[in-house]
Amino acid sequence: MPRVPFHYIDLRTFCYATEDEKRVEEAIRAFLPEEFDLDRMENTGHHGDRIVVLSARVENADEMRHILDRLAELDDIDRVIEELDERVDDNCSFFMRLDKQAAFQDEIRLGDGITLRAKVEAYPAKHEAAVENAREALEQSRS
Repeated sequence: MPRVPFHYIDLRTFCYATEDEKRVEEAIRAFLPEEFDLDRMENTGHHGDRIVVLSARVENADEMRHILDRLAELDDIDRVIEELDERVDDNCSFFMRLDKQAAFQDEIRLGDGITLRAKVEAYPAKHEAAVENAREALEQSRS
């Protein structure tokens, strides 16, 4: 089984007062293994509206592989790989935004609504090494 060069993968989405929380939860769960626990935090927006933050931190290698396998379904995965230099910051974090509406329909697309942040393992912790490790992981998951 290939190595997973991430310390963890975080997924986060917001559920606004105009959205159905169960549907938003289904959307984020499209990326997660079955029965994975979500963190739920309720906030109040600037105008007093309810905002629920749903998030998950995945640290287990098999569970991270599950997320990578879902990301491999992206039609734009080659574009993501090409953009890794911009998608990985100097702290070795890889960022990606995913379409919440598509995820609710069990489709994987780039877009707005779900934020993915993955802490890339890199020794030494340098941007170039992190980009290469992220590239390797994404290329392995699509093959």
